[in-house]
Amino acid sequence: MKTGRHARILDIIAEHPIETQDELLTRLREEGFKATQATISRDIKDLRLVKTLGSDGKYRYVSAARSSTDIRTNFSNLFSTSVDSIDVAQNLVVIKTLSGMAQAVCAALDSADYPSVVGTIAGDDTIFIACRTADLAVSLTEELKKLI
Repeated sequence: MKTGRHARILDIIAEHPIETQDELLTRLREEGFKATQATISRDIKDLRLVKTLGSDGKYRYVSAARSSTDIRTNFSNLFSTSVDSIDVAQNLVVIKTLSGMAQAVCAALDSADYPSVVGTIAGDDTIFIACRTADLAVSLTEELKKLI
């Protein structure tokens, strides 16, 4: 329900110049969504909507969230500039980074949400990635090597 409402809110603000929460609430109710002012306020916060000045001189809601393309580009940039080497041992992938960069690279890997990854541990310049099987570790290693 919440996911559907969020998707529709993003569609509405893309289609119409919504200036207030009341306008957004009215449009959602017209489309059959049961929502309150508090619901809309939380949705705006969850979706990271912000108001921006339009070309007509009026403020309207827009989405401030990054696109998945931006996130992938940032991940690739961080990975390619920080990683020295990648190797595999059994079901572990071992990544050597520039000194002090392992935590940042590990956080980026965790947010990428690879299904073959069970967990990660980062030190100062080394990351250990535990994969479900040795075969999955090999395929993850090959995939990550393409990024450096």
